[in-house]
Amino acid sequence: MSLSIVTTLVRNLIKVPAAVFRSHLAKDAEVLALRHNNAVLRRQIARVRYEPADRIWLAVLSRLVPREHWRQAFAVTPTALLRWHRRLVARTWTFLRHCRPGRPSTASTVKQLILRLARENNSWGHRRIQGELARLGHPIAPSTVWEILHSSGVGPAPQRSGSTWRQFLTTQAHGIIAADFLHLDTVALKRLYALIFIEHGTRRLHLAGVTAHPTAQWTTQQARNLAMTLGCRMDWLRYLLRDRDSKYTRAFDAIFEADDVEILLSPPPAPKANAICERAVGTLRRELLDRILIYNEAHARAVLAEYIRHYNGHRPHQSRQHLPPDSAEPATPATVTELQAHRLRRQRLLGGLINQYQRTA
Repeated sequence: MSLSIVTTLVRNLIKVPAAVFRSHLAKDAEVLALRHNNAVLRRQIARVRYEPADRIWLAVLSRLVPREHWRQAFAVTPTALLRWHRRLVARTWTFLRHCRPGRPSTASTVKQLILRLARENNSWGHRRIQGELARLGHPIAPSTVWEILHSSGVGPAPQRSGSTWRQFLTTQAHGIIAADFLHLDTVALKRLYALIFIEHGTRRLHLAGVTAHPTAQWTTQQARNLAMTLGCRMDWLRYLLRDRDSKYTRAFDAIFEADDVEILLSPPPAPKANAICERAVGTLRRELLDRILIYNEAHARAVLAEYIRHYNGHRPHQSRQHLPPDSAEPATPATVTELQAHRLRRQRLLGGLINQYQRTA
């Protein structure tokens, strides 16, 4: 109860002893006066509005007055008095903590997991999701899974939309390798050319070779060397994406076609068709070639090889959840590490041009 209601009740209870010890004649006269006042108020007011304290007080006094005299003593109906008294009793015996009947509701974490499985697997129905949950240690009825999916607006598996472009391209990326030439100028203004390959699925970068005269025969030989370096990984490749440069001859394509790799040609003036390889070229320029002077062909080969080792083994990639291309570890949620309990070790590469940081105990 609020403070105002309690104050009103205490004030009225103090008046009770004075009324008890009053003479019968005085009490009868007061009762008659109050009845007359009630009759006058009923003629003037269509409806009387009572505050919560008034209702409680009248409900308490109604237990002291015989029911046949309620009509003369109170300006309300007996039904209203009984209803007020029932509310008073219900409020007195109401428990703040009560359990809902029936089965407990499904935990919110399980609901989120169900929706995640349905979102990441378009072909999974409610029974397939229920089986996966049971394997993960969350036994749940198939009907509950269906109800959660239905209430969230997730339709049956055959009626859901197909894979998104992102999912489709990510799936296809594991079988694509792209090739492109990168040019760089030495201190003596001699132009060199580097042939690079990049795997779309892992973002692993390969340096095929560096030369000042990139002929068709040289390009073909670098393709042979790359095929030998990849080894069994060539079985995973299905497409080679390249431009229409004349240095890519029929002999160059035959090396990949021997491993059932199909050649895809990008349109003539469309560098965005080979966007991943073009982005790797831009990264090489921004992080390496624009910040160092190249002396000769051997120096260019050594510098590019050292940076590519850093690129594949340490540099984080957003498309791989900040994992390097050579990392086979699954992506884990980020955790906060107490830096005061660990030390960072810096490894300088290329004379301090590139820094690698590792955490030590």
